[in-house]
Amino acid sequence: MRGLWLLLLLLLAASSAQRLFVGDQVIRINAESEEQIQLLQALETQEEWELEFWRRPVSTGLPVDVRVPRGSLEPVRSYLLAHDLPFSVLISNLQELLNEEKAEMERNQKLELSTRSINFAAYHTLDTIYSWMDSLVAQHPGLVTKEEVGRSYEGRPMYVLKFSTGSDRPAIWIDTGIHAREWVSQATGVWTANKIATDYGSDASLTSLLNSMDLYLLIVANPDGYVYTHTRDRMWRKTRSVNPGSACRGVDPNRNWDAGFGGPGASTNPCSDSYHGPAAHSEVEVKNVVDLITSHGNFKSFISVHAYSQLLMYPYGYSCSHVPDQPELDSVGRAAAQKLASLYGTSYRVGNICNIIYPASGGSIDWSYDAGIKYSFALELRDTGRYGFLLPASQIVPTASETWLALKHIMEHVRDHPY
Repeated sequence: MRGLWLLLLLLLAASSAQRLFVGDQVIRINAESEEQIQLLQALETQEEWELEFWRRPVSTGLPVDVRVPRGSLEPVRSYLLAHDLPFSVLISNLQELLNEEKAEMERNQKLELSTRSINFAAYHTLDTIYSWMDSLVAQHPGLVTKEEVGRSYEGRPMYVLKFSTGSDRPAIWIDTGIHAREWVSQATGVWTANKIATDYGSDASLTSLLNSMDLYLLIVANPDGYVYTHTRDRMWRKTRSVNPGSACRGVDPNRNWDAGFGGPGASTNPCSDSYHGPAAHSEVEVKNVVDLITSHGNFKSFISVHAYSQLLMYPYGYSCSHVPDQPELDSVGRAAAQKLASLYGTSYRVGNICNIIYPASGGSIDWSYDAGIKYSFALELRDTGRYGFLLPASQIVPTASETWLALKHIMEHVRDHPY
């Protein structure tokens, strides 16, 4: 009996342990022809190697980044060499980076406890972010409110910060963190919320904007997934919903919108990171946002912030054809990218999703554009692959600061070009 209890305890510990990536590498492959793209796409079907594509093989215009488990390194290298596919190692031991990230978070938590203040140059848990939201509202009661837009699959509240100085105003939507592992996105959301609150009244342009429009900022668009990245699997991307008939959980919340749903760039496999789900808006996290946007009825801009690749994109992802407003969206995007680059020289590529990165159906900004929100944009923040989803915390504030210049330019254009 004692042995049975010990076994149960061991199983319980294993089920709640953080996933380890000891010896896993992230490699970059530069495909130089359509034939090589097809060879890499064949790699995606090798389920026994358990590869995780951080950037998928879709065109020769972008490198392919893939996490290779330690046990699969030899066969993957052999495959690449046999087919003359050039590759390099971006991250030689993923777990070492994860250990550094965790240690830095722990040091920061101790510092914050002693100073009773939040460090914007650090990554934070969901509880810390939600608690900080309350303090921001308390500090700026005439400007900021925290509103629950619904609950996640696992019952966590989804909070949006609303910046408003009046009633019945047109509005701008910004969300961060729809993909759980893209931590610099959520961190940029926190920094941005503080920037908006503290600059109102001193920044003439922002003050003018908020005197005529409302801003809605959803910092953690995928709370269940975000908690899971902190407690179990740092590389988790999807929601945490149960998929009937499959042992694999979760849906890609940026393939679940009713915009070309189920088309190119979305998977029918529940185990895939790009699984689109059983139906459009099946994910409650997506439906909560859809319901808020549609019930409000007067959003003029919809901006979704992701990582990584340094891209500023507009619709469509589900089609490679130009949207009617393409010339204006491209012009606004290029000017915003120039503003962003003016701070640290960070270079962003600008274009529609399908042509600049890859076909991707069921995306949020395609849905918002088709819903009549002309100024729909998505950003992929730093970097271009050196750290990928594990951007060091030292880059949070520089990333957020430069991104703010792009966001501000877009919002100013929306304010000055009502439609």
